[in-house]
Amino acid sequence: MNLIKFISLVLVVLVSEAFAQSPSPEGKPDVSNKALITKQTPIVKKDTKGPKQYTIEQFMATTRIGGASFSSDEKSILFHSNKSGIFNVYSMPVGGGEPKQLTNSTKESTFVVSWMPTDARFLYHYDKGGNENDHLYLRELDGKERDLTPGEKTKAEFYAWSQDRKSFFFGTNTRDPKFFDVFEMTVADLKPTLVYENNEFIFGAISNDKKFIAFGKPGNSTADSDVYLYNTETKEMKNLTQHTGDVANEPETFDPSSESLYYLSDEGSEFKSVVRYDLASGQKEMMEKANWDVVFMAFSKTGKYRVVGTNEDARTKVRVYDATGKEVALPPLPEGDISGIRFSDGETKMAFYVDGSRSPANLYVYDFATQKPLKLTESLNPEISADDLVDAKVIRYKSFDGVEVPAILYQPHGASAQAKVPAVVTVHGGPGGQARMGYSALLQYLVNHGYAVLNVNNRGSSGYGKTFYKADDQKHGREPLWDCVEAKKYLQTLDYIDGKKIGIMGGSYGGYMVLAALTFKPEEFNVGVDIFGVANWVRTLQSIPPYWEAERKSLYAEIGDPNTQLDMLKEISPLFHADKITKPLIVLQGANDPRVLKVESDEIVDAIKKKKGVVEYVVFDNEGHGFTKKANEIKGDKAILDFLDKYLKGGAGSGAGMN
Repeated sequence: MNLIKFISLVLVVLVSEAFAQSPSPEGKPDVSNKALITKQTPIVKKDTKGPKQYTIEQFMATTRIGGASFSSDEKSILFHSNKSGIFNVYSMPVGGGEPKQLTNSTKESTFVVSWMPTDARFLYHYDKGGNENDHLYLRELDGKERDLTPGEKTKAEFYAWSQDRKSFFFGTNTRDPKFFDVFEMTVADLKPTLVYENNEFIFGAISNDKKFIAFGKPGNSTADSDVYLYNTETKEMKNLTQHTGDVANEPETFDPSSESLYYLSDEGSEFKSVVRYDLASGQKEMMEKANWDVVFMAFSKTGKYRVVGTNEDARTKVRVYDATGKEVALPPLPEGDISGIRFSDGETKMAFYVDGSRSPANLYVYDFATQKPLKLTESLNPEISADDLVDAKVIRYKSFDGVEVPAILYQPHGASAQAKVPAVVTVHGGPGGQARMGYSALLQYLVNHGYAVLNVNNRGSSGYGKTFYKADDQKHGREPLWDCVEAKKYLQTLDYIDGKKIGIMGGSYGGYMVLAALTFKPEEFNVGVDIFGVANWVRTLQSIPPYWEAERKSLYAEIGDPNTQLDMLKEISPLFHADKITKPLIVLQGANDPRVLKVESDEIVDAIKKKKGVVEYVVFDNEGHGFTKKANEIKGDKAILDFLDKYLKGGAGSGAGMN
């Protein structure tokens, strides 16, 4: 499990579409493979009139999908899709065909976990209105739903199947809302048995022989953590990674034979590598190392295949190896990330997603025998031509102190020195998240309507080494913000940008950066788009969800301790300085958000209204920390474009009154 920074938006589907990648099952990092990528030829447009412009309804008719689980006979695959307007679970033949909708939720977004091992029942999860208290559910053969983890305030997490597939492991915080106890539930009677009562750790992996459980434990900062090994027979808990200073260690997986534990570590390096720990001897061995972070490693059921992913410049490169260590030669695929890899239990097939700048994630199944991949879905709305969308590209610019900052640039078709366009600097969540190269309907929508976009990986972002990752600690509202100001200045050097029309947009921590920019650098950006951003760090840190307790200490080290650094937190909280906001702002908020409470947005909006400032406010009563319902996404994204058209492109913000 990755121990990431606060309010990370790199979490499956609880993310605004503005910055989300395709949903990645079980919280694993998205994985992709440059070795599987064919070079895409430059776009040559025959239409001299330029690209066709599309409505937000057309962009949202594109389907978001995720998850993958093979049926026991390997003839069907399970996934979730928002084709119906809300996420539901679907199945389809692995050889292709029409998807069949299996759940019919019209209220809550529903996400797949897994088929049951021997029949057509399946596991899935959902919360209530975005409150993040997910339960695990079983869809019975007669279509009825069974809640396997009941409890009004219970939050449940699926962990793994046992090797014999007669049981599965999961966690709930029913006993103590701060921590997740580990349970095993047998398929035969669906009764849970407590495996480990947890009071301080984060689950990582369990060995196939059920003798060992690996846990992660955050340390003194978000760049500091340890791997612990628990022996279920002797009840001994052992720290495998004792160290001094900031070293990040994260449990990954046990090998199928239960002989070794594999974990990630950046000890002695800027980047994380894979370390193998021999369970019998205690010997450690470096297994995978790169000049980027290794972010993922997993085995197929018996170890016939092993997959490793590295995060290389906002895109994850993946390689698949056979049991001898030889890399498996895979065929070329369309340009994009390869994510959500799942092997069938028979180890004959591999499911994955391909996600590119101009193409949302599509589900593929690769047959190892025929060595052929089959594309099962077509997510992009057929009314939209990919040629009318734009490829993202990674650029770098120097910040105020010479630090090189990576960012992802989207240039609209037709933008030139003779046809300048306005621009938006976008900021990811986290603060330890990362702007990625995958598809974003909102960003493509804005670009299609004539806005350049620069998606910034300011200092504190993951993926560029631990020094860069730690560079924002206790500096929020200052250096990371200044990186965003320098992003604006970089845009002003491009001859196709109207340098007098540049806004800033972000979600969660990125929303905080929007508010900070309008508050602490009020003359830099023309407008702000705040998507559930933090306005008051004091309240946010005092009201973190109870199940973040294991990371409280490292979180305080990252942002600040409200018990001892109250004055500093007020100093960097936009709410206490809202009188400085002079530029137009739009705020989007989920009413049930458990991370950034609605009161955060309420108060910043009220403060601006009292000054007769320009502010628009969009609240969704049935959403949480991220928007998962198409109707809400359409309303929210349309509101953003209308706001930008009026106050950035149209320049109505000058002297405008309150909305």
